[in-house]
Amino acid sequence: MELVLLAVAISLLLVWAGQRRLIYFPFGAVDAPASVGLANAEPVSFTTADGVALGAWFVPATTTTNAETAEYAEEDPNRISASSASSASSASSALSRRTLTVVVFNGNAGNRSMRAPLAAALRMHGIATLLFDYRGYGGNQGSPSEEGLALDARAAVDYLSSRPDVDPARIVYFGESLGTGVAVRLASERRPHALILRSPFPSLLDLGRYHYPYLPVRWMLRDRFDCLERIRRIACPLLVIAGHRDGIIPLTMSERLFAAAAQPKRILTIAGADHNDEALFAGREMIAAIVRFLAGD
Repeated sequence: MELVLLAVAISLLLVWAGQRRLIYFPFGAVDAPASVGLANAEPVSFTTADGVALGAWFVPATTTTNAETAEYAEEDPNRISASSASSASSASSALSRRTLTVVVFNGNAGNRSMRAPLAAALRMHGIATLLFDYRGYGGNQGSPSEEGLALDARAAVDYLSSRPDVDPARIVYFGESLGTGVAVRLASERRPHALILRSPFPSLLDLGRYHYPYLPVRWMLRDRFDCLERIRRIACPLLVIAGHRDGIIPLTMSERLFAAAAQPKRILTIAGADHNDEALFAGREMIAAIVRFLAGD
């Protein structure tokens, strides 16, 4: 029995020591912007408060034609964000007259080149975008952690606010998966123009219990990302986007966070979409809902 207990203790210690390898999955080499459809992207960099240099792309906005914006019109008239192609086009036109800038807080895997389709789609609707990589991702130095990602997020918004072509009062936070925890934390500290959360969760503790029910997650978890506690302190327009069949962050978790948030808020549930499906990266339904949300429609 003593040997069994010792083996269990050693196993738990190993999991505790290596838990961030179960949370963060950084990809190194970043594709060239032109090779992922962002020939107009400006490579930039900025430094965090603790001295970590982060690579990024600033994707400027552009104007679009009705035919281009119609490509992203939503087809299902019964969904909460549904509208015709013409309304998506008029929303896009309104946005182009008062440019917004979206800063994207990535999920736990990959790097900024994998979010290029999102930036390209938003650009077509007159929305500028900053894609950047956290510490340890995309060839950046350092190792990811909750506190480290919080420093990275602050540095990204500080950089945007310093640009003469960006209105600091019109910066939108877009969090994806794990990045929703980064975006929610920053929004609780610095109010954005609007907050968009794709596949959000109440806390990493809840998510850990869901995926590892046999582990004492409460006692082991170092990074918590307590979104549920923080979302109650945020006072800005909120759009939650979730997949109906999300197997990584269940829809019920996203709905729980949405229920705790203050108005004004909207939720879009994409039928049949799993966590890593194209519909939740830059799908037409999602882009159309984002454009209408940011236009105030």
